[in-house]
Amino acid sequence: MYKRGDLKNIVMVIVRNFPAEAQITRIEFEGPEIAVYVKNPAVIVNNPEIVKKIVKELKKRIVIRTDPEVRKSQHETKEIIKSLVPPEAGIKDIQFDEVLGEVIVKAEKVGLVYGKNRNIYNKILVETGWRLNVVRAPPIESKTVNRVISHMLQQSSYRLNFLRSVGERIHRGVIYENRYVRITALGGFMEVGRSAILVETPESRVLLDVGINPAVVGTYDMYPRLDIDQLKIDELDAVIVTHAHLDHMGLVPYLFKYGYKGPVYTTKPTRDLMVLSQLDLLDIIQRSGKTPPYTQHEVKKMILHTIPLEYGEVTDIAPDIKLTFYNAGHILGSAIVHLHIGEGLHNIVYTGDFKYGKTRLLDKAHDTFPRVETLIMESTYGDTVLKSRREAEQELIEHISRTISRGGKVLIPVMAVGRAQEILLVISDAIRRKWLPRINIYIDGMIDEVTAIHLSYPELLSSQLRERIFRGENPFVDDFIIKVKNRQMREDIAKGDEPCVILATSGMLQGGPSVEYLYMLAEDPKNMLIFVSYQVRGTLGRQIKDGAREITLVSPEGKLEVVKIRMEVVSVEGFSGHSDKKQLLAYLENIRPRPKNVILNHGEPSAIRSLANSIRKRFKNEFNVYTPTILESLLLAGVA
Repeated sequence: MYKRGDLKNIVMVIVRNFPAEAQITRIEFEGPEIAVYVKNPAVIVNNPEIVKKIVKELKKRIVIRTDPEVRKSQHETKEIIKSLVPPEAGIKDIQFDEVLGEVIVKAEKVGLVYGKNRNIYNKILVETGWRLNVVRAPPIESKTVNRVISHMLQQSSYRLNFLRSVGERIHRGVIYENRYVRITALGGFMEVGRSAILVETPESRVLLDVGINPAVVGTYDMYPRLDIDQLKIDELDAVIVTHAHLDHMGLVPYLFKYGYKGPVYTTKPTRDLMVLSQLDLLDIIQRSGKTPPYTQHEVKKMILHTIPLEYGEVTDIAPDIKLTFYNAGHILGSAIVHLHIGEGLHNIVYTGDFKYGKTRLLDKAHDTFPRVETLIMESTYGDTVLKSRREAEQELIEHISRTISRGGKVLIPVMAVGRAQEILLVISDAIRRKWLPRINIYIDGMIDEVTAIHLSYPELLSSQLRERIFRGENPFVDDFIIKVKNRQMREDIAKGDEPCVILATSGMLQGGPSVEYLYMLAEDPKNMLIFVSYQVRGTLGRQIKDGAREITLVSPEGKLEVVKIRMEVVSVEGFSGHSDKKQLLAYLENIRPRPKNVILNHGEPSAIRSLANSIRKRFKNEFNVYTPTILESLLLAGVA
């Protein structure tokens, strides 16, 4: 019988269950996976129950790699792949990771490369000795995805050494078993922004999100409270990132600047979107004359330390903690975190930002888990019931139609990730259905690149959108959707007579092209400013939404200038990627199993207090409801 946490016993279980003819040459602990290197992979491919039996006994992830001696040359391997994979798969590129023994195939149709029941995958492994890793080739090429893959290939040796050092730490023995679980609020409690939660056991320290507050860039309150005594950055076991919005992941590279050497767990699209957004943040901060909290060097290091996980994939991240991601429905790749701590000691579900309702872009958030004692739930709209999605779409189209009819331009500040794609789908569909005249939609900022990343992961999009993409359609490409390439084009659009719609970042008017358009369009009453995103307190967007009609902006010449807002200002609330009060209560109604504790975060004080009162009133005494503030700790299980 396997004894948990004993590295020698793990090796013994594997060796005992593997047939001798597989010819094991070594066993390595590579991050959360245990890599078994063999000379004869055909034995394992033909007898898959061998690995299944070991996984069941160890409750660990096993990966089969071949010994370098049995791998065919790259040229031979390419020829074999081309002979086995049907031409309809649309292979675009083949690259090799010599260190990990993987062949990375970029193709238009991923399923055709793997083959039915992974039969082509298995043949390639047996005939070449290389393990297949298929990457989708989207209709719009993503520079970010290509750069991430290229950087990991260039630094493959570093990454392998990192994985092995992490692996030994993850799979080591448990010393203090089932003692206590404690969380500490470091940011994003009784506020929106700088989300960060420290989860502690006697064995492990894990951070859930490490964000910034986008409303206060350059001030002390921009960062979560990473200065507490029990948080030693160089002793952290893991960092978990729920999704790629700056208030949840904007400070992750900072940890590497101050000694963090461990892994960052997230989904693949979150990894790619995170890198893109962090590099854009550095650019914005540097152009504003402020000192950024980290550099590109730390972002690149973060890439090498990121371990992407699939939804539903149970993974050891510390000796006493298992992590599983589930769909959060918020943005592409967003994840609800499930932590199984100890041998049944405690289970935490952390929603991050989540949407408990289907949208054009994504399916609704997951609500069923193996076990849950504590739910940490966002409360952004804890005091608000939003319009239905249908009502919101109709209202948006009516606002645009009214502005176009009077010859004006519509400026919609959007977050590049999620909201931009959602709004783009709504407007382009309205034009196709002739609910709107055929007008140009200009997209500016990172929207085009973020859309390319969406098309790289269609399997994570809503069922309807996914089907369209798999049919070969690109729902984000029409001749009336035009990418803005430079500042001169921006000025030409703003000063021209053509009625149009402009989608531009940032969504809270905290910099970027949306602010430049605002400067040029604000004083013409024919124009309209439409907010479709949550506006954090302290941002320029929030000030205008709350009624400010004289603002100070930087002119193209670099001078501060008072600008009068004469354009019409409206807000359409129903597009939020967050759950409103009705959906939050429905989530508590439907979550299975039922948690004992409900901890509310990610909301302004009024929203959190309102939601807490509604929960207590509706569910009586079923839940212990907590509304902690920054630096407050809660003991969830055991005795500290």
